[in-house]
Amino acid sequence: MTGFPGQPRLPARTRREVQSRQTRELIVARAAELFVARGYSATTIESIARSAGVAIQTIYNSVGNKPALLSAVLDAAVAGPNAPAAVPEFMRARAAGARDFPAMVGMLADWFAEGLPRSSAVFAAINQAAAVDPSVARLRDERARQRLDHYREAAAAIRERGGLTRGMSDADAAALIFTIGHPDTYASLVTSFGWPLARYRQWIHDSLLNALA
Repeated sequence: MTGFPGQPRLPARTRREVQSRQTRELIVARAAELFVARGYSATTIESIARSAGVAIQTIYNSVGNKPALLSAVLDAAVAGPNAPAAVPEFMRARAAGARDFPAMVGMLADWFAEGLPRSSAVFAAINQAAAVDPSVARLRDERARQRLDHYREAAAAIRERGGLTRGMSDADAAALIFTIGHPDTYASLVTSFGWPLARYRQWIHDSLLNALA
């Protein structure tokens, strides 16, 4: 911070970095609002620039093209208040604090109940756009592969803590975690069928506990 007596002024380079990060966060936030409200296809770079109060070139310089914007929107929605840490980063830290199999299941159930309410609408916008835009379809598929890879890590951690005792492979366990915690499952149970979040979280917990024991 600057401008207060007794506080050192930030170096010019640091101030520029802070301003650049704030501009990027603003652009991503405005893009998220428009993608969810209007849909990805109907949202233009120009409309995002107007909403954020920046030049079009600033968006390209700060974030990238429209698919890169959508990717950044998804990252921000999933990470939420944990940003700028990436999801695998802070989830590995959470897994390290889970001492046994039930604690791992509880950690995963908490994560799905935490992350999906703020990211479900973005996943829905991606699914809608993927039907007509090959670049978005590639993004959707790549992110699905990444999630599956991360769930393989979770499966290995579950095995180390006493789960998967019925001979299930890590790959099969990852597929179950992927399916139970899928954004479409959340959308069906909570958005379409009106389940309270607490009921959804309990269902996730019980389903994972039974499937991965």
